[in-house]
Amino acid sequence: MFDNLKAMSALAGLMKNKDQLKAAGDRVRTKMEATRVTAEAGGGAARVTVNGKMRVLDVELSPALVMGMAADSKTHQLAGSLIAEAVNSAIAQAQMKVKEAMDAEAKDLGLEGVLPDLGKMLG
Repeated sequence: MFDNLKAMSALAGLMKNKDQLKAAGDRVRTKMEATRVTAEAGGGAARVTVNGKMRVLDVELSPALVMGMAADSKTHQLAGSLIAEAVNSAIAQAQMKVKEAMDAEAKDLGLEGVLPDLGKMLG
């Protein structure tokens, strides 16, 4: 019950400070666009870079992997698995960076720990 009251109080405060909230959202968006995360799989055979908006920016495959893909279907399948693993790892890391940025903004707005409760209250 007190969590809901805390969340409602935070929501009321946000409505009074719409400009602050908008500025915080703009800062998070800017950080998301600037964030770059690179992950690799297969000891560097596949390397993927994503941004904070979870968009794949670059995929690099080692020459050995590329040559192996042309040689046989098992290596081709392995390459697909390595690419998927690298993409998933990079996205997970980018999501953590975005969460950290959002948590920092929430703390600056005095909403530390309130946003999960607010989300539950809103649906």
